[in-house]
Amino acid sequence: MMRELIKPIGLLTTLILFLFSSPVLGQEWHDNHLMLTPDELEWGPVGSMGEGASIAFIEGDLSKEEPFTFRLKLEPGYKIKPHIHPEYERVTVLEGTLYFAHGEEYNPEETRKLPVGGLAIMPPGEPMFGYVEEKTIIQLHGNGPWGIEYINPEDDPRLADAGN
Repeated sequence: MMRELIKPIGLLTTLILFLFSSPVLGQEWHDNHLMLTPDELEWGPVGSMGEGASIAFIEGDLSKEEPFTFRLKLEPGYKIKPHIHPEYERVTVLEGTLYFAHGEEYNPEETRKLPVGGLAIMPPGEPMFGYVEEKTIIQLHGNGPWGIEYINPEDDPRLADAGN
């Protein structure tokens, strides 16, 4: 029941986040190719992750059934609380180190160290969590519609913001 209530909130938040935080829409496509250098990415806040995380959209509309690619920059000490996604998540570590694990309870001792070049692929509905010790950039890609649902609603910064 809890997951059924959070899904509409998650999809709405994702849509709003995409509409107001998608600077790559302004990038030019040449001959059906998009080419960017890291300094051309524009970073913005991630409402579904709270302080310490920022996002740079590369392609796709997260609210639609289509491919997407984006990057997340996580500040030192950032914790990724247990959550699930409605579709496959594919993560590649581009900078720093991601400590990541499968499970419904946050337990840093259960994580696996994923250095630069490390990757993780998680199926829909499977719980995951993690943390970083240093600034870390990961790239995520998959197919939408995309969203995030926290196992414990108290971990969801969108719900905390709604209470203010």
